[in-house]
Amino acid sequence: MVGGLFQAMGGELDWSYETVPQEHLNNRVLQLSRGKFLGGSSGFNGTLCIRGCKADYDDWGVEGWTGDELFRCMKKAETFHGKDWFHAAEDEHGTSGPLHVEPHKVAPISDRVLESLQDKGLPFVDDMFTTGRPAHGCGHVPRTVHEGVRSFSPAYLKGREDRVDIVARATVDKIILEQREGKVVATGVAVIDSSGTTKVVKARKQIIVSAGAYCSPTILLRSGIGPKEDLAPFNIECIVESPGVGKNFQDHLVVFVPYEVTQPNLTNDVHVHHKDGFGNSLATYQASRSGFFATFPFGVFGLARLDDALASSPLWRDRSAATAGSNRDAANLTPQQAHVEYMHTELYSGHIHGRDVPLDGKHGFEMMTLLFSQQSRGTVTLRSADPHDKPVIDPRYLSDPLDLLMLTKGVRFAHSAVTTGSGTRDIVAPGVWMAGPEYAALGPITTGQDWEEYVRRYSATAHHPAGTCRMGKHDDSMAVVDEKLRVKGVQGLMVADCSIIPSLNGGHTQMPAYAIGEKAAEILLQA
Repeated sequence: MVGGLFQAMGGELDWSYETVPQEHLNNRVLQLSRGKFLGGSSGFNGTLCIRGCKADYDDWGVEGWTGDELFRCMKKAETFHGKDWFHAAEDEHGTSGPLHVEPHKVAPISDRVLESLQDKGLPFVDDMFTTGRPAHGCGHVPRTVHEGVRSFSPAYLKGREDRVDIVARATVDKIILEQREGKVVATGVAVIDSSGTTKVVKARKQIIVSAGAYCSPTILLRSGIGPKEDLAPFNIECIVESPGVGKNFQDHLVVFVPYEVTQPNLTNDVHVHHKDGFGNSLATYQASRSGFFATFPFGVFGLARLDDALASSPLWRDRSAATAGSNRDAANLTPQQAHVEYMHTELYSGHIHGRDVPLDGKHGFEMMTLLFSQQSRGTVTLRSADPHDKPVIDPRYLSDPLDLLMLTKGVRFAHSAVTTGSGTRDIVAPGVWMAGPEYAALGPITTGQDWEEYVRRYSATAHHPAGTCRMGKHDDSMAVVDEKLRVKGVQGLMVADCSIIPSLNGGHTQMPAYAIGEKAAEILLQA
């Protein structure tokens, strides 16, 4: 069920990875959810089709991977189903792809938030999250859900089941590498089945690793591909020195700020948290694939540039000096690229603050600020040579102070929009709800220091990991794969997932992930 994602996190369908303690998040350990079933995280996400803008992909600087090319591949992946109330950019949408995409009606609280965002200077723009334009606006987001059912990667197998052999409940140990005529060649994959037996599957042509930003680098490392210093502690022979494996880790941080709503019938709490709500909603979904569980419980969205708010910061001014004379700002973004994204839940989720959901008839929602263009970079490394051990993940969130500055400014704007915007100021209780007494009195005008501590305390992953097998040019020593997704220094081995992303897009990773898959398929067909 699409609407049951938060309930599934941490359960049997989740790999339940976690970070090491994060120094700049008050030494918190963050939970990193990943889908543990066929289709993986494509079936364990928010379904949101937020592409970013074309400049995000142009910035990769890799031949064949421009914004125009990535948008073409995203369009190719979808079949769009329009709605009368949604004014779609028809030319930007696909009509014959495996993924069924449609916009979804929102709860009344979303109309209120939309009004407040517009009141605070974010204009409403039709289908802006498909077109990637503009960098400052708000609107509705299409989703990979059709008629109440999630559309995800297994859709690519429909009608083609006889072309693939799938081995479930098996763990990839490593790629088998052999020396042939002075070259390293990938010849097979060592797989551990459910009985604990290791088997080697031989490759006739090509091996493609698509295990995501957490596990693709660890498979390469166990295979002897990576930095020598990361392999030596586990007595793994370094067959191909590739210093970028497991480096360049990036993720989007997001901050949830909850508010109590003083009027009934605006949020969806009644459908889940109030008496008989969960059972009734579940019965509705099981009977007709409709109701609360038929869509992801997020409302409207916005993108924003924070130029005015950042201009007075000494750090921003100092960093801007490095890009003086160009059209880039201190975060190395052009004016066409947003600094932050705004979104909100349509009920109180309890997802971040860890407090009981309001079972006593109360109503709420959470405003969220997601940071783009993060400057911090982290690592993914091995815990041991055992493929069943979880990787060591150190995102180093907020290790660059520019990230804290931008995220804090973004959260302050969002709080001001909710507490003083024309659509919501009269229906939210004062202060921040459910975040502890020290935040209960936070008004619309607060200091940066107040929000800095809140950001450190309540930032969470947006579940957009990327970059750990980054793609780059042949002379880029930290690039793991080339423009054809081939692992440098190895014949017959490719990586195709979000780990190859050099720099995260100003959007979500679902549609870029599908675009990478589409592009990989085209590369194989052209070979």
